[in-house]
Amino acid sequence: MTSASHTLLGVTLVGLVGFAAAALAEHQGHDHGTTVPAATQAGAGSRKITMAELHRSGGVPPGWKFALPGGDAVKGRQVFVDLECYKCHAVKGESFPASGGDAKNVGPELTGMGSQHPAEYFAESILAPNAVILDGPGYIGPDGKSIMPSYADSLSVTQLVDLVAFIQSLSDGGHTHGAAPAEKSTDVYTVRLAYHGGDRAGHEGLGGQAGHRAASAEPGHLMVFVLDRVTGEPVPYLPVSATIQTAGKPTRRIALAPMVGGQGFHYGVDVTLPTGAHTITVTIGAIGVRTMSTVKGRFAKPATLVFERGS
Repeated sequence: MTSASHTLLGVTLVGLVGFAAAALAEHQGHDHGTTVPAATQAGAGSRKITMAELHRSGGVPPGWKFALPGGDAVKGRQVFVDLECYKCHAVKGESFPASGGDAKNVGPELTGMGSQHPAEYFAESILAPNAVILDGPGYIGPDGKSIMPSYADSLSVTQLVDLVAFIQSLSDGGHTHGAAPAEKSTDVYTVRLAYHGGDRAGHEGLGGQAGHRAASAEPGHLMVFVLDRVTGEPVPYLPVSATIQTAGKPTRRIALAPMVGGQGFHYGVDVTLPTGAHTITVTIGAIGVRTMSTVKGRFAKPATLVFERGS
């Protein structure tokens, strides 16, 4: 990205704690189709803890992990354009202006990048690019530092989370609208849904010509991450299935298998999701192994979560 044309709001983001508070405040009533983890919201979903317990667990609640709120990929694309990120980062399938930047400072191509890293990694790269430096062309300059400038003083929190949502929507096949991960919670689980890779069935060609369809669609990978809402740890040994519903088409019900991948333990299946608006209903059954007395009955109640997804 370049630092030219910074016409956006300038808000300095200092520290993850301050950033988290600001992000939650700005996203009140900002509906992106994803929800802020319920453990971070005030009210019925809040967790109560004593000061002594807080100190015993290192100053944060047990299982605490900072999570970036969900953003709007469409608005994030506009932020990408306004910052002229296309001058350094190519994205296949997008009609961005031709690059006019310095060839020596061209960054990595972002096509497919959304399936390779979690949202928080992208946020850190945008705010503090020297926190993690990859050794290789397109990453570091002659001084040994990242060639990526920091945008901590150039973006509002909302613009940051929207920009991250856009980057996450860049799958292996290019920009797939509505492919950003979604997260929902129950009283027991935090469930994150993600779909990576593969050509969407009936996806239009890069020229956007109506009626131009792929002859065959390679299946992508549907992932469901099921976490204990209290500890934040993955919950194994659960029967997990997904029902895919699209208007005018037969309903499909598929079973997901427990597996480990680049993003850790999840329940997954190789499947081609339909284009256009569709609903994915995730059903979690009772745990299939004996539980200890400390969590007895906690994972025995089935749960159902509905994810609305668009094209």
